[in-house]
Amino acid sequence: MHMKYEGKNLDQISFPLGGIGAGCIGLAGNGRLKDFEIFNRPNKRSLNGFTGFVVKAEREGRLLDARSLTGPAETPLMGERPQGVNSGHIGYGFGPTDRTLAGWPHFQSVCFEGSFPMARLKFRDSRFPGKAEMTAFNPLIPMNAGDSSLPAAFFSFALTNTTEQEADYTVCCFCGSPFPIGSSVHEHAGGDFQRIMISGKDERDALKTGNMTIASSGGEGSWQEYWYRGGWQDGVEMFWEDFKRPGGFSNRHYETPSVPLQKAPDTADLAETVRLRPGETKTLRFLISWSFPRMYNFWNPEPDGKRTWWKNWYAVRFSDSAASARYCMENWDRLEGLTRLFTRTLHASTLPASVLDAVSANLSVLKSPTVLRLEDGTFYGFEGCLENEGSCEGSCTHVWNYAYALPFLFPDLERSMREADYRYNQHGDGRMSFRLQLPAGRAPWDFLPCVDGQMGGVVKVFREWKFSGDDAWLEKMWPGVKKSLEYAWSGQNPCRWDPEKSGVIRGRQHHTLDMELFGPNSWLTGFYLAALKAAAEMAEHLGEKREAAEYREIFQRGKEWADKNLFNGSWYGQRIDLSDRTLLSGYGEELEEAYWNEEAGQLKYQIGTGCVIDQTVACWHAALCGLGGIFDEKQVKTALKNLYRNNFRKMTEVENFWRNFAVDEEEGLVICTWPQGEKPAIPLTYSTECMTGFEYQAACHMILAGLREEGLSLVKAVRDRYDGYKRNPWNEIECGSNYARSMASYSLLPTLSGFVWDGVRKGMGFDPMNPGDADESGEQKEFHSFWSFRQAWGNVSVRPEKTEISVLYGTLELKEYYLPEGRRAGAVRLNGADLPFSQKGTAVLFEEISCGAGDRIEILSGRGTAFS
Repeated sequence: MHMKYEGKNLDQISFPLGGIGAGCIGLAGNGRLKDFEIFNRPNKRSLNGFTGFVVKAEREGRLLDARSLTGPAETPLMGERPQGVNSGHIGYGFGPTDRTLAGWPHFQSVCFEGSFPMARLKFRDSRFPGKAEMTAFNPLIPMNAGDSSLPAAFFSFALTNTTEQEADYTVCCFCGSPFPIGSSVHEHAGGDFQRIMISGKDERDALKTGNMTIASSGGEGSWQEYWYRGGWQDGVEMFWEDFKRPGGFSNRHYETPSVPLQKAPDTADLAETVRLRPGETKTLRFLISWSFPRMYNFWNPEPDGKRTWWKNWYAVRFSDSAASARYCMENWDRLEGLTRLFTRTLHASTLPASVLDAVSANLSVLKSPTVLRLEDGTFYGFEGCLENEGSCEGSCTHVWNYAYALPFLFPDLERSMREADYRYNQHGDGRMSFRLQLPAGRAPWDFLPCVDGQMGGVVKVFREWKFSGDDAWLEKMWPGVKKSLEYAWSGQNPCRWDPEKSGVIRGRQHHTLDMELFGPNSWLTGFYLAALKAAAEMAEHLGEKREAAEYREIFQRGKEWADKNLFNGSWYGQRIDLSDRTLLSGYGEELEEAYWNEEAGQLKYQIGTGCVIDQTVACWHAALCGLGGIFDEKQVKTALKNLYRNNFRKMTEVENFWRNFAVDEEEGLVICTWPQGEKPAIPLTYSTECMTGFEYQAACHMILAGLREEGLSLVKAVRDRYDGYKRNPWNEIECGSNYARSMASYSLLPTLSGFVWDGVRKGMGFDPMNPGDADESGEQKEFHSFWSFRQAWGNVSVRPEKTEISVLYGTLELKEYYLPEGRRAGAVRLNGADLPFSQKGTAVLFEEISCGAGDRIEILSGRGTAFS
């Protein structure tokens, strides 16, 4: 499935091309390059001098046509000041800057087909004697974090001769120096492919020391190490004349760093030419790679002006951008082949279009500057991106709780987050800071712990252990996990969460909406209960039976109390007397001043009787991680029904004084409503906003509870807001761009495919919630879905008579398959050969098998049963 964008729906697109933790370059909807976020920081609305692609056609020494590989100009046509440009006649009132290529000859139309991580742009123009299509990507290969973290953008151009005579076609990549005038050196090298490396430093920005490389192959190459140096528009004028001249470029080289009157930094270009017969198509490849290797904490500087430098992980692997370019060019076929295989498998899943859109589009967060990889490869994330620095540092535990893409696709990176959390964020008393400070090893952040982040960490360790089946890893993590859980009742906990071991969180409760709740509530008590249940299973597995029994007892007490006291017959909420000022006692005068509304005689920022979006979020986590139930299932379903009824709104009906992520006729699920009319004078923070990560978790949980249509309508409403015209489809926003919580959308894939797994037992199974549509005869069609588990991924197909698991990448060790309730297996086969098996309950048991790419496992239904 391709999401197609044309016309005005191209306007807001910026499709990130870059590696995990390596930065990225944005591909605009019309084909130009923008948002150069490769210099160790976000860089929204930025340009990199003149950087882009042009194409020409010629025949027998005569130019037929030449134009930029872009479409019509984007808005705003009044002009916009690019990021980092602080002077000059540019910005509003000057029209689009020349670096946008808006005035260059370009194609009449572009169709942008986005199936993340692949983008395909079809350029059309009646004046151009041929067809031109661009494919752009950066490798995204699940279970291969190394090749998914390359600092490069890959481009290939398929050119077709639509004339009746032979013609020559040339594509040229040009790249501006990111360094100031006179501070870069350009060097060309040939061989199996040609490349130019642009090296330099920017004395104004210590992070901007390094190099970029442009590389190409596939045709007859020519190049210019430097554009003509001069004033005004001398360089670009000479470039265009050089390009339009039939034949290839003659190199231009300068020995001096600059010339008098030079207006702009230098630019380099590479061109490849192919001769095409009528109707023939050939492809040319181009690469832009980068290396800005050194990083320090500029957003929250170390004390006393200290500046500790570390290397980006990609710079540990590659000495410079020429080295990474060589790796990419030499391995292009494999990297593109596996990326296409993943893309094709994911987008062929038998899931609603809006779900596939949401699942795939938000994988782009992993390729954005929201993400870093530290020198040892550890994964680190901001919450999102401001225009020129990360937004809300520290792999924030209460935000990254929602991000389900990484643990399924790159579980080694997700485990590195857990390891860093318990290594650097845990205090001696068990308290967990929820923002990791850089450089790693710096003193932990001295702020309150948050309930959802700290308890969510316990659940995530459980998830990573169960997904990997790695007992040694669990043993290593367990002491810190145990200590963090037991902090809830520790006498050293000044927030007094659960000193009585009641199973209910009380006291002062910091959370992901940035303030504190007082009084029991299902949202945060649910996290605590999930952590208790997860810890009990981990303790049992490690032989700590006394602790396991205690955790289960506390869990049961808390569950019973919550179901009885926090469910009002319609939804789960908070048990609090808003007029009780004594709830703030013992936490200091400053807190009382912050939370007491003297005029209304109420506590501020509470839920009260409200219907809040995350009231059963812990149940969502528990279902996804294989923990089982937290609250009463019937009550949970009722609560979700009423959440949809009360909070799913058209924004014209909402009085929203907070941030505007949905407006006018757009629909969304707002954070909190008060259907019973008892809204606090100053309510819960962000209560009238629509934030996509929260919406996806609620939608997914609705589907899990059997409210499929409600959940799917919510997913569609979110993606309708990101249509390319109003907002960028590959940048869901919350506290800034490329927001991590949006990766909650990935949870829709295992949910709708009915994927269950247990890495400890080496077992998996499928029971699709969205079976294939029936054909004209009423016969059920085949269901397909992408899956990933442990160290492998592939495709599953489910038909009434059998389930077939195809391994497409990695190694899958399996000895159990889980059937839907009430089903029987008739046979188990590996690559067509029968395997001996037995069945115990829903588990089909067989001797352990090790499967690699190309292997097929078939589970045939037994007599009188069917799998869909």
